[in-house]
Amino acid sequence: MKQEKRHPEERPADPPAGMLVGRHAITEAVKAGRGVNRILLADGMHGNGMRELRDLARTHDIAVDIVSRAKLDAAAQGARHQGALAYVAPVSYVPVEEIVAGARARGEEPLLLLLDGIEDPHNLGALLRTADAAGVHGILLPRRRSVPLTETVARVSAGALAYVPVAHIGNVAQTIRALKKEGFWIAGADMAGSDTYDKANLTGTLVLVIGSEGRGMSRLTRELCDFTVRLPMRGKMNSLNASAAGAVLMYEAMRQRAAKEAAHHG
Repeated sequence: MKQEKRHPEERPADPPAGMLVGRHAITEAVKAGRGVNRILLADGMHGNGMRELRDLARTHDIAVDIVSRAKLDAAAQGARHQGALAYVAPVSYVPVEEIVAGARARGEEPLLLLLDGIEDPHNLGALLRTADAAGVHGILLPRRRSVPLTETVARVSAGALAYVPVAHIGNVAQTIRALKKEGFWIAGADMAGSDTYDKANLTGTLVLVIGSEGRGMSRLTRELCDFTVRLPMRGKMNSLNASAAGAVLMYEAMRQRAAKEAAHHG
């Protein structure tokens, strides 16, 4: 018996950009190390496959939210999600150790940018673009309370996301402590910083920390910094936004490093 042809309008829609749908597709993406930012599962979904996906997400420290099927339907925009949907990064995240090793393999002292609570994708995109221009070796992006890599971030970065590796980190304090053991100095941008940005030593194996747009660095992050730097403000405003402050510090670090290199070879 002949099967009836499906009308074109009956074909399921493709998922929106930056999204994966279906348990199998998401499971394979996590196993392959693709940058999965967040997973949504429909309330009431059970079975071995769903348990495997939740366990896998927990192992990789990926946030999982249980939501109504109506919310999943709205997010999928007509794509057949089968109770599972994931938001994915446009590029894969890179382990911190790999970023550091890459810098040292080139004979360079690693310069990293740690973003503590950046929530605006436009700020993150702008920071990525400046990081590429200023020779920053990589960006450390917390999994919690920070904007992940998205299509908007990639667009604003104007291609820089393809060249600046980004690590998705868990606990910020633990990451800072681990980097200190590796010989890193931690310099945080703070309105009440101990030094002005041009007087502080931004050479050597260094992490620059930029806090959130409104609150700045968290208290614990600030306490873990080896020193803090401030930007002089002569106008009526008392701070710059995160991408502007980050740009000043990254370029000052680049200037100091170039001067140190020139003096070494001179």
